[in-house]
Amino acid sequence: MQWKALALAGFLYLLWCTGSPLANVSRPPHAASIEAKCRALKLQAGPPEDFHDRRTRPHLIQNAKLWTGGNNGTEVVNGDVLIDKGLIMDIYGSELVVIDAKGAWITPGIVDIHSHLGNAASPELEGALDDNSPKGTIQPWLRSLDGLNTHDDAYSLSSIAGGVTAALTGGQAFAIKLRKTQERSSMSMVLEAPYQTNSSFSDPILPPRWRHMNSTRLDIVYAFREAYDTARKIKEKQDDYCSKTLANDWEGLGDFPENLQWEALVDVLRGRVKVNISCYESVDFDGIVRLSNEFKFPISAFHHASEAFLVPDLIKKTYGPTPAIALFATNARYKREAYRGSEFAPRILAEHGVTVLMKSDHPVMKSPYLLLYEAQQASFYAMDSLRTWRWIASITSNSASVMGMAHRIGYIKEGKSCLISHLIIWDSHPLALGATPKQVFNDGVPQLLHAHVVEKPETFQQTPPVPNFDKEAQAALVVFVNVQSVFAPSAAGVNQVFSAADAGALGAVLVKKGRITCVGVCRMDISDTKVIDLEGGSISPGLVSFGSPLGLEYIAAEDSTNDSPIHDRLTEKGVPDMIGGDGAMIRAADGLLFQTRDALLAYRAGVTSVIVAPTSQSALGGLGVSFSLGAAHRLQRGAVLHEVTGVHMAVRQSSGPSVSTQIALLRRLLLRPKVTNGEIPLVSEAHSADPIASLLLLKKEVEHAKGQTIQMTITGAAEAHLLAQELGEADVGVILNPARSFPYRWADRRVLAGPPLTEHTPISVLVAHNVTVGVGVLEVWDARNTRFDIAWASLSAGRKMSKAQVFALASTNLMQLLTGKLHIDREQGDMVATKGGDLLDFGTNVVAVVSPARGLVDIL
Repeated sequence: MQWKALALAGFLYLLWCTGSPLANVSRPPHAASIEAKCRALKLQAGPPEDFHDRRTRPHLIQNAKLWTGGNNGTEVVNGDVLIDKGLIMDIYGSELVVIDAKGAWITPGIVDIHSHLGNAASPELEGALDDNSPKGTIQPWLRSLDGLNTHDDAYSLSSIAGGVTAALTGGQAFAIKLRKTQERSSMSMVLEAPYQTNSSFSDPILPPRWRHMNSTRLDIVYAFREAYDTARKIKEKQDDYCSKTLANDWEGLGDFPENLQWEALVDVLRGRVKVNISCYESVDFDGIVRLSNEFKFPISAFHHASEAFLVPDLIKKTYGPTPAIALFATNARYKREAYRGSEFAPRILAEHGVTVLMKSDHPVMKSPYLLLYEAQQASFYAMDSLRTWRWIASITSNSASVMGMAHRIGYIKEGKSCLISHLIIWDSHPLALGATPKQVFNDGVPQLLHAHVVEKPETFQQTPPVPNFDKEAQAALVVFVNVQSVFAPSAAGVNQVFSAADAGALGAVLVKKGRITCVGVCRMDISDTKVIDLEGGSISPGLVSFGSPLGLEYIAAEDSTNDSPIHDRLTEKGVPDMIGGDGAMIRAADGLLFQTRDALLAYRAGVTSVIVAPTSQSALGGLGVSFSLGAAHRLQRGAVLHEVTGVHMAVRQSSGPSVSTQIALLRRLLLRPKVTNGEIPLVSEAHSADPIASLLLLKKEVEHAKGQTIQMTITGAAEAHLLAQELGEADVGVILNPARSFPYRWADRRVLAGPPLTEHTPISVLVAHNVTVGVGVLEVWDARNTRFDIAWASLSAGRKMSKAQVFALASTNLMQLLTGKLHIDREQGDMVATKGGDLLDFGTNVVAVVSPARGLVDIL
C-alpha cells in the first residue's frame, strides 16, 4: 500500500538522520514530527486499515432480489446475503438470525448527498438551528459536526421510515450514519471522521480520510478567488518548508506554516476534500469552472444546479473528472435562480454522460419518504423504463461514490471487498410509488423491531412502467375509446359510473364541447371526431389543489412577481379605513395570477382547479377563491369557478401573538354577523391538538350564541388524529397539509407517521371516525404531485379505501370542505383522461382534460 511504503521510507530516513555521522546539520527537537507531518501531506485519502473490525449479531437474508449497484447499476442477483460483524459476508456465523425475504427487493441503504440533518433539527426550534451562518460569504472553517444535534427527530423518521442510512451534512461537511449509537454523541455518528477533526494534521502513519465541503451559491466570484488564493499561498509555503526539511536543511525555517482558519481550503488544493458546490445558473457554473481550473482543484458535485441540463458541456470543462449533479426532481421556481429548473433535467444530464444524484436538502424536503420519492419522480419523467435502475443508483451507489464512501456503503458486495451492511428490504420494487422498508440495516444493526407493512399486489414487485409526454392539441368533439373505467362526481362525492370488468368489455366516452354525452357503448359518426385511444385507461374528476399560494405567485422569493401578503391585524397597523378597516375581508380573487409555470405543470398532471386564500401570516386571512388552471385570464369563460369560497383564518403557536389572543380575535369576529352566516365555511389553519380543541369549543360557543350551524374546516392538522372522535362528532372536516405528516414544528411533534412505523395513518384514523378528509400541498411546485399524494395515501392506508374515495381526497372532499358545496357539479367540473391506467397508477400520464366550463377538451 502507498501509505505503508511512505511510512517505511520515513522511518528509515529518520534513523539515518538521527544516527548517521553524516547527519551533522543542527536539527531542532521537533524535527521528527515535522518531517512526518510533511510526508503525510503527500498521502492520498482512502479507507482506514481497521475497516473490517466490526462486532454485531449475524443475520442471513434468504430468497431476495438484490440490486447490488454493480455493472453500472444494472446487476440484479437472486439469492441470499449474510451480514456479520456489520459487514456483508460470504460465510456463516454463530447465533444466526435467518430472515426469509420471500422474493422482496433489497438495495443498499439510501445515501442523501445533500442534507441539513442534525443542523436544522426537527421539530424546528429557533435555538436549535445551526444550518447557516450569517457571518460571511466564505467560511470554510465552519464545521457541521460542531452543531450536530443528536436529538433530531428526523434521524429515525428518515432512516427507519425512508431507508436513508447515511447523509452528508453541512458546510465543512461530515458524512453521518442515521442511527442511534451506544455512545449517543455527535462524533460517534460520523462515518469516517477525518483525522483533522480535532487537530490540524492527521496521524502521519495512517492514510488521511476524505474530508467534505459544501460551498453555498456564489455571491461574488472574487470572494472565492481571494479565499482560494489565500489557501494557495499557505500551501506553497508549506511545500517550500517541507522540501527544505526533507533535505535536512533546517536553517532559519522556524515553525511549520499553518493557519487553522484556512487549513480545510488548503486540503482542497491538495485534493483531499470532496468539494460540493451549490449553484444554480449558467453564469454560476461558468465562474466556478474557471475557479477550479485557475486553482486546479476537482469538484465532486454541483448541487441544486437548476440550469446544469442547459450547459452539460460547460460542466465537463471543470478541472479533473466531470462533477456529478445533485438535483431535486420537481422542486423548482422557488426563486429566480431556480426558475428554469426542469423535471426532465435528470434524464438530459444522464444522456450527456453526467452522473446524476437525487437529494433531499432536508429540511427543505422534510418527509421521511421524499428522498426515495425524488428517485421515483426522476424515473417517472425519464421516459426510459429500460434504464430505471440508474435512479436507484442516484440515491445509493452514485451518491456513495461521489462522497468517497463506496468502500463502506452504496453497494452490495461480498468477500474481501465487503461493505458495511447498510441494507434495505423493501415491500415492493423501490421505484414503485409508496415503496416502504420492511427492514433497515445500519452498520449491520436492524432498525425496525416491528414493521407495519401493507400488502401490495404482485405487480408492485415489477419495474414500474413510465409514461410518454407528447404534447398534442385542443379539440371540441372527442371520443375516448378502450376506456377501462370512469369516475364522476356526484352528490355522494365520487362514484364509479363505468367499469369494463362489469360491462365485460372496454368502453367509450363521447365528449361534445367539453361535456360528456355518452359513457359505455356510444353510437357516433367519427369522421369529424378526434379519437383518442386510452389503451385501458380511465377518466376521473380533475384534481383540486389547496394549501399553497398557487395562483398568487410566480416566484416565491421575488416579491415583484407575487401578490403581497395582507396586513396582520394583530402585529401591524390596521387595514386602512378606505377599504373597510379591520372589519374588511380581503378577497383572493382580486389578486389572481393566471398561466404561471407551476399552474401549467399542475394542469398537465391532472390538477385542473385551485382554491387559494390571500397570502397572510395573520389570524384573520381573507376570502378564498376557486379558479381554473386551464384559463388564460380572469375574464375568460370558466376562469373563476367560485368568486368566494370560505373565510380563512389561522391559529399558530409562534413568537407573535399568543394562541389565546388569536382565539379572542376570532371569537370577536365570528360573533359579528358580517363575517359569516353559515353559508360558506370557516377554514382555520391549526396544527397542534391544543388549538384545534379550542377551535372546536369556539365553534360550539358561536353556534349557541348565533343559533345557527357554522361550517368549519381545519387545515394543516398534523395532530388532528388525536381528536378524531371529537372532530367527527362536531362535523368538522380536516385538510391534511402536507399529506404525509412530519414534525416540522413543535406543534407537529405528535404526528402519526404511518407504515412502517405505525399501522394507521392520519387519514385512516380520521375516516374511521366519519371525518371528511382532504389533502393539500405547502408549495406551488408540489401541486403537480397531488395524484401521487393521494395514491400514496391509499397505499399507506392498506388499500382499504375505494378508488372513488381516494379521488375524493383531492376533488369533491376539498370542494365540500372549502366552499361548502356538497359536490362538484358534473356539468361544470373538469374531468381528466389517462392512458394505460387511472390517475392513481404510477406509469400513466394525463392525455386530456375535459372542461365543460370552458366548452372544450385540452389534448395534452
